[in-house]
Amino acid sequence: MDTTPQTANTYTNYRKLISIADHDWETAEAGKIADLNVDIKGINQLVDQHGRVLHHFCTTSYLGLDHHPEIIKGAMDTLKEIGTLRVANSKNRCKLGILEQYELELSELLDATCLSALSCSAASAGILPLLASGVFTGNRPPAMVFDRSAHYSMNHLKAACADETVVITSPHNDMDFLELQCRKNSSVAYIADGAYSMGGVADLAGLVYLRDRYGLFLYLDDSHALTAIGKSGAGLVRPQINSLEDNCIIVASLAKSFGASGGLVMLGNQRHKKLIQRYGGPSNWSQSLNSAAIGAGRASIKLHKTPELAFLQQKLQINIQLFDSMIRTEQHGSSMAIRLIHCGEASLANKITIDLADRGFFTSAVFFPVVAQGCAAVRITLRADMEPALVHSFCDLVTMLLSEYIVNAGH
Repeated sequence: MDTTPQTANTYTNYRKLISIADHDWETAEAGKIADLNVDIKGINQLVDQHGRVLHHFCTTSYLGLDHHPEIIKGAMDTLKEIGTLRVANSKNRCKLGILEQYELELSELLDATCLSALSCSAASAGILPLLASGVFTGNRPPAMVFDRSAHYSMNHLKAACADETVVITSPHNDMDFLELQCRKNSSVAYIADGAYSMGGVADLAGLVYLRDRYGLFLYLDDSHALTAIGKSGAGLVRPQINSLEDNCIIVASLAKSFGASGGLVMLGNQRHKKLIQRYGGPSNWSQSLNSAAIGAGRASIKLHKTPELAFLQQKLQINIQLFDSMIRTEQHGSSMAIRLIHCGEASLANKITIDLADRGFFTSAVFFPVVAQGCAAVRITLRADMEPALVHSFCDLVTMLLSEYIVNAGH
């Protein structure tokens, strides 16, 4: 038995994290902007347990498909047709035939070998340790380079990956740093987002260059772009990579703009899919997508093949441009629907968010550990089904509140 002491807190330190963040979470909960229980009042409207009617401005259903009647009908009809939610065992042993059909339809839509998962997080939890082991890179464990801003669903797996290979954290979108790692290591895998949950996008042109020159393996989470942008809803990453081949994996959520539930893995070949099915742990344990989720997803695929998708994408862009014309943020001009109003301290982000909620607009205060200390912000997301008058009213209110805080700070 190996009794060598292990170094603690190399990648995580929850005790310290909680000691820093818990006061801000308590403030958010006391201010009624966290731990809300809501009912659906209408399209993009919520009623919370405090009786407030809230316009939802921190949603991730960017096209509003969570309310689409055809998707809801697809879920209900499929559940009735199948007669059960799921087959209760690991899907590498036995799964619903309709799930196989769904994955084939996703593969055709996205021109990739597609695998479903219970969530995008479950997919990453199953795949990243396999990637670290080298089974996707000719049995040579790659140096695993995580972008500093990579989503927590990937970042929290550093410790598991470090049991297989070296793990490195890269400055955000630093292609020079990444190229240096490619020169120093015979095999490198880069783990990052396509579109980041706190705004901004990956340097895809730089990544494709490094992939072509050095064989860099790309593992990219495109959850915030799938369906919201791209021809046929292909997102940000897939349209810019001509062929996934053997050195690219794209994961994405089917529960955001796609309007259904679960996670998606896009692969370059069947062999990689088989390895994940057999050894991907959390991506393949006893729960798989249930029949309602499959029915909703298949209905969404049908919608992706109609002119309605491009129409909704255009409506989203109109709302984004309207917001940008009224409020300037670092994300100005981006086609992604996420905007951050930087506040510095969590106390100010919470205060603004509380004031907005009390006036009928639900946004989210983001603070450490979601963002770095001292970089707290109000996070706002836009949807295609928001009326321009609503966006205009929201922006007027935000502008007024910010002006008040500036004046008060001056005193």
